[in-house]
Amino acid sequence: MAEFGRFWRVIRVVARVLFTRVLGWDVRIEGREHLPDGGAVLAFNHHGHVDAVFVAWEPVMERRRPVRFLAKAELFRHWASAWLVRGAGAVPVERRAAGGSSRAHAYTAAVEALAQGELVAVAPEQTISESFELLPFKPGVARMALEARVPIVPVIGWGSHRAFTKGRPQRPRRRLPVVIRYCEPVVPRPGESLASLVGRLQTRMAAELDDVQRSYPDTPAPGDDWWVPRRLGGSAPDHERVVAAHQARFHARRSRDDGLAS
Repeated sequence: MAEFGRFWRVIRVVARVLFTRVLGWDVRIEGREHLPDGGAVLAFNHHGHVDAVFVAWEPVMERRRPVRFLAKAELFRHWASAWLVRGAGAVPVERRAAGGSSRAHAYTAAVEALAQGELVAVAPEQTISESFELLPFKPGVARMALEARVPIVPVIGWGSHRAFTKGRPQRPRRRLPVVIRYCEPVVPRPGESLASLVGRLQTRMAAELDDVQRSYPDTPAPGDDWWVPRRLGGSAPDHERVVAAHQARFHARRSRDDGLAS
C-alpha cells in the first residue's frame, strides 16, 4: 500500500483550510463505512473541476490513505496542474491515437495499484457532464475491477459544481453545502460480463445521484437554478442534447485518430 507521504500531508492541510475555513463550505460525508481497507475502484460522477478533491476527502482527510487518479495527459503538461497530478502519483492517460500505448500503460498501472491494496479513482464518464446527469459510462472502470478482483465503490458528489464547473464562470462561492456519498460497493460476480457490471454500476450511481440531488440541503435562489438538472425543475442544459454532443465529439475524435493512425 502506498505511503501517506509529505505531499499528501500538505494537501490534507491545504484542502481543509481552503474549503472549510476560507470558503466556509459545509462538507457532509455519507457512507464512510463503505470504504474498504484494501484495494477498490472509486467511481465518481464528474460534474465539476474539483471533484477529485472531494472523492478523496474521506480517505485523505480522515484515514490518511493516498488515492491514485487516472488523469488526462494534458494536466501533466499544464503549469497550474502538473505539480499536483505528479505529486499525487496520478497516472497520465493520452486520449489521442498516438496515446494507445499510454492508455495501455495507464490501465496496467491502475490494475497493479489495485492489486497492491490501493484506492484508484476514475470517472466512468471521462468528462464533465454539463447537464449534471450521468453521461454514458466507458467500460474501463469495470474492466479494472474485474481484472484486479476488487470492488467498485460508487462515490456521488454534489454541490461543488456551483462554484467550479465547465462552461461557467469560476466563482469561489462561500458557504456552499457539499455532499459526498460513498455508496455500498458494487462487487463483480463470478463469471460476470463486462457489460453487465457496467450496467449495474451506472444503474446504481444514477439512483444514488438522484437521491443525493433530491435531499441536497439547499435550494436555488430565483434566477440561479442553472446548477439544478432539468429533471428536477432547474435550468441546467438539456441532458439529451448534452449526451448527443458528447457522443458526436467522441465519434469525431475517434475518426480523427483513426485517420492519424492510418
